[in-house]
Amino acid sequence: MEIREISNKNIWEDFLAERKGKTFLQSWNWGEFQKEAGNKIWRWGVFDGEKLISTALVIEVKAKRGTFLLIQHGPSFGEFLDRRAAIMSLLNELKRIAKEDGASFVRLAPLILRSQENEKLFHDLGFRLAPMHASAYEATWKLDISPSEEELLMNMRKTTRYLIRQAMKNPDIIIEKSEDLKDFDLYRGLNEEVAIRQKFVPFSAEYIKKEFEVFSGNKEALWLFGKYKGEVAAGALVIFWQGIGFYHQAASLGRFVKFSIPYLLQWEAIKEAKRRGCKLYDFWGYVDPKKEAGHPWAGPTLFKMGFGGKAYEYVKTQDFPLSNRYWLTFIFEKMRKIKRGL
Repeated sequence: MEIREISNKNIWEDFLAERKGKTFLQSWNWGEFQKEAGNKIWRWGVFDGEKLISTALVIEVKAKRGTFLLIQHGPSFGEFLDRRAAIMSLLNELKRIAKEDGASFVRLAPLILRSQENEKLFHDLGFRLAPMHASAYEATWKLDISPSEEELLMNMRKTTRYLIRQAMKNPDIIIEKSEDLKDFDLYRGLNEEVAIRQKFVPFSAEYIKKEFEVFSGNKEALWLFGKYKGEVAAGALVIFWQGIGFYHQAASLGRFVKFSIPYLLQWEAIKEAKRRGCKLYDFWGYVDPKKEAGHPWAGPTLFKMGFGGKAYEYVKTQDFPLSNRYWLTFIFEKMRKIKRGL
């Protein structure tokens, strides 16, 4: 196997188009977004002769706690591939780059279904469980949206369907859609207010703005805003990529909770994904609300589950330590995880 950098967008996107388990965190545009954010990236392909069998978007992250190499929701693998051999080839190249750039560890958040066999694969290669996830989910809730709108409604939880219909009947509630960058300011105000109320650190305004800007250039990003009597009560940023709609950013104001606006907004996002030819809707992030009732994501997960679909759980984020500096990061992130109740 040979590692080569891929500089042709079509080769990269065509390979991913044939993969089933994927998210836009391995897309060409996510690499462009990372470059816009000031991060160094590599787009690597694993080749068997001239055949491309695996890809990995590698991001160099420079944080206060140190430098590391990150692969979010990757590597992506071809069918019938010896994953162990491909990962070993990538790991050898990652070690070389890490040594040159002073990175203390490698972090992978692979989209490989969680099982003892798959967890053992990474353990045997020298990886260990990361103290925190890699800004990419380790489990998610997905909905097949190929059925008709009527069927999708009937497959929802009864309460979810009722709340959508009640919101639709309310003349004071409207859902607006926008592909205009200037509407970022509407979302920013909403997001900042929610962050203050819920006492969490959101993605920076610049981060969300750049994400929308990069993906909207290919008509792959959309703002949705739920308004009550003209005031923005809820908002979302949805990414559409390779037949999948991703519910990636969202915020809503608590004082409008009795009007069920996020339910109608979500339903409009699902219908928009159908109109764009998507077959799958990824609600972006899941925890089992029965097993982890106290987790901050438990409530949002129950909301997502009401629309129908099923859970997908992947191998948890893996770290490959390369120097003793890694343990400073490990301790810092472990403490932060406890503080956040994750």
